[in-house]
Amino acid sequence: MEPNWTEVSAIIRRHSATFYLGSLLFRGEARKGAWAVYAACRLGDDAVDESPDPRADLERWWAGVGRAYAGEPEAEWERALAWALERWDIPLEGFADMRQGFLADLGPVRLQRMDELMTYCYRVAGTVGRMIAPIGGAGPEAEEAAIKLGQAMQLTNCLRDVGEDLALGRVYLPAELLERYGVALEDLRYGRVTLAYTALMRELAQQTRRLYREGLRGLRHLHNGRAAVALAALQYQSILDKLEHNGWDNLSRRAALSPYERFKLLPKALWMRGI
Repeated sequence: MEPNWTEVSAIIRRHSATFYLGSLLFRGEARKGAWAVYAACRLGDDAVDESPDPRADLERWWAGVGRAYAGEPEAEWERALAWALERWDIPLEGFADMRQGFLADLGPVRLQRMDELMTYCYRVAGTVGRMIAPIGGAGPEAEEAAIKLGQAMQLTNCLRDVGEDLALGRVYLPAELLERYGVALEDLRYGRVTLAYTALMRELAQQTRRLYREGLRGLRHLHNGRAAVALAALQYQSILDKLEHNGWDNLSRRAALSPYERFKLLPKALWMRGI
């Protein structure tokens, strides 16, 4: 039976204008496939961030993923994912790795090294790239680029949300970087955007922009959805630009794009189809 795509796409529209707008640029069945994967990912994230009992809800989500892969779906999002699995080779390992990232968010987060941050960004977002790539018709050669693009987007989220995450007991900025730049957590809690802190932000932003460049080179491997992926990346890059324009103040302000600012990126995304 055909999944209820109105219900599935509503999950995405409710949570991510960035992804939903980009998904409309996939052609044919690939659009529904992208909805199926992203809705499943989104609900796992919601189990952690919006549930009164996140550990139990995360395990219920994981059971739903298992039912979809076993061909025994129950919820509408599971039916959508099972539908996509009949058409594309979407790796279960991607969801398993994502689950590990979600589990890390259940307790207080204190990362020590940069490689831990990159692992986290892979688990919660690079995995999305891995799972979307087959829907876009890409082979194994595109996997590394897809992961880097996902990591860049999640790094952008981490940089944008430092203040909000701190209030939730999550510090994604690696301790080694905080120590190197002489930034104290107490400064962040009091909203102090110091010169040392802006220097730290610039270093992480530089690494993030490098990942965008390397990830976007993978567009040439896609047969469907190049403009969709490009538009999502351009929107996240613009959030990073806005954060820089705000003087790297992510402690008391949130860098966000207006609908008009998102729409202005569409021509460039369409142009990037030819890469």
